[in-house]
Amino acid sequence: MMNIMEIDGYRAVIQYDPEIELFRGEFIGLNGGADFYAKDIDGLRREGQLSLKVFLEMCQEDGVEPRKEYSGKFNLRVPSEVHEELAAAAASSGKSLNQWVRDVLINATESHAG
Repeated sequence: MMNIMEIDGYRAVIQYDPEIELFRGEFIGLNGGADFYAKDIDGLRREGQLSLKVFLEMCQEDGVEPRKEYSGKFNLRVPSEVHEELAAAAASSGKSLNQWVRDVLINATESHAG
């Protein structure tokens, strides 16, 4: 299971690495990589803040926007049978397939965040 930690307005996915017996954090949504390691939550937060600070300083020096921009579009491939069921579910709700999937994804992210 992956967990999200927010540090200074940036999100990082946290996982435990049993090989090195440390937690690993990796910032997501950045125009580059920034990760950090620690034995506990307090250490993760400290190391995360340091890693983020270095990353943001490098972005500023290089004139790079730190946050990745998302277009709001992505392709999704599913088996044809699933596509048919999704289209039926959307039609029965009186929505386009795009609107129905959008609503499902929004509801899923809201319940995940809560």
